[in-house]
Amino acid sequence: MRILALYDIHGNPDALDAVIEDPRAREADVVVIGGDVAPGPFVAATLERLQALPDPVLWIRGNGEREVAGAAAGVPPADDAGNAALSAAFTAREIGLDRAHALGKLPLAITIDGVLFCHASPRRDDEMLTRLSAPGRWAAALDGVKARLVVAGHTHQQDDRVVNGVRFVNAGSVGLPYEGDGDARWLWVQDGVAALRRTAYDSAAAGVRMRDACSPAADSVTAALIEPVDAIVVTRMFEERAG
Repeated sequence: MRILALYDIHGNPDALDAVIEDPRAREADVVVIGGDVAPGPFVAATLERLQALPDPVLWIRGNGEREVAGAAAGVPPADDAGNAALSAAFTAREIGLDRAHALGKLPLAITIDGVLFCHASPRRDDEMLTRLSAPGRWAAALDGVKARLVVAGHTHQQDDRVVNGVRFVNAGSVGLPYEGDGDARWLWVQDGVAALRRTAYDSAAAGVRMRDACSPAADSVTAALIEPVDAIVVTRMFEERAG
């Protein structure tokens, strides 16, 4: 089975188009949308592109979908939510209440051909597991997992490791990669074997359009696409936040 996994698009249809048009991403038997299609500047356009893909397309919930649904329902954001809460509210207004609520009802994880797909970890949609996380945190997050391969995203950085016999692959981010460049990241799984991929496109131009369309996303868009920061800077920041 050939599986195309698309994670953390965050309202960037230009990046999504670049990946879909990549010859290496064609002829998948199933497409997995791994969460955090939202929030972002152009989520409505992104959803339209994804919904136009040939079936089967299977979706899971990221923390972004949960937060957008919460914004649509009037749930107050956390005190430290900052721009993330503003972006969620922006997206809820853009796509409307019905679509926002539907995103929040997506499943936390799915299993396809023996591969477990989740957004952040099998137990949470917002668990921060980075390239620097201690072995004990990795072991706790994957405790009890029976799948031979777990695919996730959330940190916007690709990763590939084995934890107590379980291979954990972070697909990276299609729309907002924190890799020191703007290339779209994605994952191809064929017969249970995962291969990390990247696709170059005019990410800086896409970033400018996104920044100008949604001011709450400006900082993250700049750091990922317009003036990409070194990957380790973001990794350390995420690890400090997790700690």
